[in-house]
Amino acid sequence: MNVQFTDVLVIGTGIAGLMTAECLRSHKNVTIITKSSFQNSNSYHAQGGIAAATQPDDHWTEHFLDTIKAGSFHNEEVLTEILVKEGPELISRLEKMNVPFDRNPDGTVSLGREGGHRKSRILHAGGDRTGSRIVTTLYNRIAGHVTIKENEMIGDLIVEGGRCRGAWTKLKNGEVTVYIAGAVILASGGAAGLYSVHSNDISITGDSIALAYRAGALLSDLEFLQFHPTMLFTHGKSFGLVSEAVRGEGAVLLTDQGDRVMKGIHELEDLAPRDIVARTIHQSLNRGRKVFLDVSNVKNFTKRFPTITKQCKRAQVSLEEGRIPVAPGAHFTMGGAVTNEWGQTTVPGLYAVGEASRTGVHGANRLASNSLLEGVVFSKRAALKILDEPGTSPASISNDLEKTRPGRTLPEKEEIKEKMTRYAGIVRSPHGLREAIGWFERHNHWNPDVGCTTHELEVLNMLQTGHLIVTSAYIRKESRGGHYRTDFPVRNDGEWLKKQVYRRKDYYEQAEAKKTAAGIFA
Repeated sequence: MNVQFTDVLVIGTGIAGLMTAECLRSHKNVTIITKSSFQNSNSYHAQGGIAAATQPDDHWTEHFLDTIKAGSFHNEEVLTEILVKEGPELISRLEKMNVPFDRNPDGTVSLGREGGHRKSRILHAGGDRTGSRIVTTLYNRIAGHVTIKENEMIGDLIVEGGRCRGAWTKLKNGEVTVYIAGAVILASGGAAGLYSVHSNDISITGDSIALAYRAGALLSDLEFLQFHPTMLFTHGKSFGLVSEAVRGEGAVLLTDQGDRVMKGIHELEDLAPRDIVARTIHQSLNRGRKVFLDVSNVKNFTKRFPTITKQCKRAQVSLEEGRIPVAPGAHFTMGGAVTNEWGQTTVPGLYAVGEASRTGVHGANRLASNSLLEGVVFSKRAALKILDEPGTSPASISNDLEKTRPGRTLPEKEEIKEKMTRYAGIVRSPHGLREAIGWFERHNHWNPDVGCTTHELEVLNMLQTGHLIVTSAYIRKESRGGHYRTDFPVRNDGEWLKKQVYRRKDYYEQAEAKKTAAGIFA
């Protein structure tokens, strides 16, 4: 068994993990671990852009209001304000790193609009390749300055004396390594990969949630799982995400009978918040209708969306007809390890950033293109806190790592996904959730140890995280955002929404006053 020491251990190579390393690389010894490669992350595959109020006719308060309205007023307002106020600064920082954001012929940044936004404030890079362009830029900046370990699976975090001291890992060949660190940062994504149809990288198996839970960290909002409305879905198979930016460029949702799916459903129609669009498409599909994204009005579609064009070719969908068959799929986890504004969890020494965290900025339903923004804003803040904390010299650990074997056969990954899709999908019922809880309780009796294979470690994390999600969904007795139950009405519209707006009247008035003072209003 190998033992290694590092100042900071980062788990995950998405935008959040890489941004944290970028901020720390000149000051700390940083080790980054990923169970696959830096290209295997949701951040890398992100087709959408990064949102921020960067223009004179926009303001952080506008972005703030769009964010909490999309989040069904379940957002942590203080942290949400931090997100949208510090966003423009981080965009400027990315530009200085030479992230190649798309530009207009006159050299100005090209801005798009996506669901839930009342303004065009989305920056893209390479059309629908924003994630890969940002991640590659960050990776190239830190390569050679930090230690990067690929294809190494985290088995579990090591907690001693009430503090996270590091983690142990395992390679496919069985080799085990213990990393002792002054600070540990969870940045290995969410849990949408636990569903049969999803947009996530194949590596996403709910690891961050399971690791945080076993370490004793407080978790919250796991029931809020966002389903992206438009996965390219044909012949019973998903071929990847169709970015919301396509609807932002004028595409509309149609049934096979030619009816507008979102007409009369929401004031923003096809650009309504994702939870509303996903449920509406789901209802159409349940009525036996097929749903298509009509892209015939989108100018230069193949040039603007090269990744989606390739997906259509792979799925044998002809773009000449201008219609892409779509269905909702699991996409983003709003919940996770609860953190403060500096990325600190309730376990000293353990931080969480990106989709692994529950900052509360997404509320019950994430606003489009706020995920990459959260990744850079709060990673920078976590790095600042680590630099501000008194130096903690890594020390040896006392606990021995036991080596055992499972006492029973574990279920297959596809069986776990089937249970999650059936019982904790877009529409949930109390009976179905009870069924799911019972199933997970029959299989969730074994913690990982060094005797496990890397495959078994992933399955155990899926079981742990799945159990937590369905239990959280059963406990929350309401329908809000990404959590919809058949026995409770939706609480993000109508009179309830008006009451929430009224309850925050003072805050809104202050926000409007700040906009007026900034010269946004005449």
